[in-house]
Amino acid sequence: MMDFILEAWVSSAIERSKAGWMLGKGNAWQPGEKLKLLFAGYNGTRNMGSDVRVDEMLRQLRHILGAERVDFSVMSQNFKFSDGYFEGTTQVHLPDIFPPFLSDEVPKHHGVVACEGSMFKSKFANALTTMMIGSLGIAAAQNKISIGYGGEAGHMDPPIRKMCARYCRNSLVITRNEESRTVLRELGVPTELGTDTAWTFEPHPAEYGEQALRRVGWDGNTPVLVVCPINPFEWPVKAALGKFALRGLTGAYKDSHYRSVYFHNSGPAADRAYEHYLTSIGNAVDAFRRKRNVFVIMVATERLDARPARRISERLGGVPVLTSDEYDIYQLVSILRSCHMMASSRYHGIVTSMPGLVPSAGITMDERIRNLMHERGHEDLLMNVDDPDLETRLLFALEKLAREGEHIAAGIGHTVVRNLKVMARMGIYFEEEVQRRYPDFPTRKGEWSWEDYLPPMNAGLHGLIESYS
Repeated sequence: MMDFILEAWVSSAIERSKAGWMLGKGNAWQPGEKLKLLFAGYNGTRNMGSDVRVDEMLRQLRHILGAERVDFSVMSQNFKFSDGYFEGTTQVHLPDIFPPFLSDEVPKHHGVVACEGSMFKSKFANALTTMMIGSLGIAAAQNKISIGYGGEAGHMDPPIRKMCARYCRNSLVITRNEESRTVLRELGVPTELGTDTAWTFEPHPAEYGEQALRRVGWDGNTPVLVVCPINPFEWPVKAALGKFALRGLTGAYKDSHYRSVYFHNSGPAADRAYEHYLTSIGNAVDAFRRKRNVFVIMVATERLDARPARRISERLGGVPVLTSDEYDIYQLVSILRSCHMMASSRYHGIVTSMPGLVPSAGITMDERIRNLMHERGHEDLLMNVDDPDLETRLLFALEKLAREGEHIAAGIGHTVVRNLKVMARMGIYFEEEVQRRYPDFPTRKGEWSWEDYLPPMNAGLHGLIESYS
């Protein structure tokens, strides 16, 4: 019921914005003004992946359009958690009950860039997808820039699917895989093929990551295995007023409460599946470290992941747990790239480690890691979170990482460079869409290489381009 109310509320906000625009309310960009863009996403929750991809999005588009010509704002659910991120960008607070915020904030800008990776899916939360559609839909209703940048589309519940088809048909969505384009094309939403935007992220130097590992007990020589777990069975998150009321009166549903009126998926079936997942990872890692001399750490790249990370750590006798609560994105990615092997259920755990050529295996709950592993040609390093034989398959994958790490790293290097080129092409699509909406906006003149459409890169990435291009 609450999802339906949110969807109806946001739909009416889009319709009101369209009517107001037709009656002369609101202002389009005018020559001489800075182009004001609002980046709509899931930031300010200490989710490393969300923050890293948006940070690079901002750097790339500011570089392409010219820092002196733009004024960027990004949504944050908690300024404390996003403090020190998104240099040169204004942060605006995104409340849990967001429709009035969208109605007020989106018209202040000349366009919206939707930047959540899981942009059009019911897998995690219909409310999040509703917010993405609302942001894009209000901007499109006012004939402004309306771009989804590096997002994905998957299964959507029928009302959300209908809403996406209706309100995003005048947007441009640059997806990070072909499968998402297929979903959106069926709905009549214009698309181009892109990728994720985290590939160019520059963390602290390797020395930081190595020192952080030493502080938690690494001897400087033993290979480091990092595991990035999640609770894949607590999704989707849904609004539930009844649960919210009971929690306030009796304390019920405390364990499944997310925040405000939102609650995680829960119940006996979810609990059993979660226990199987934790036990399988714990047993596989334990068997692996008994056969090989490795230093094991758990990394929670999202605040919620600290719970499964600590559960698995307990099974392994108390291995170190490093969380996004304790380390910012620049620190955490440096730590990941200082490791020697990875098993991850977090997509961005894998993506951000790949420029460091860290051999990785994926334990996936949806199509994101699956698509990435297929692109790398590493299907044998891919597992599902609910595989009955997850323990056996993970142990096999870990052994392969140890035996064939150099060969796997070469495939990773080629994949990184290929995605850098696709990310550059995304920048071209974005520039062309700005020109289409605002023909008088000044863009760069002359001929540019593909690397000129990426944000400034460090020597490590330039080295990968030289080696694997």
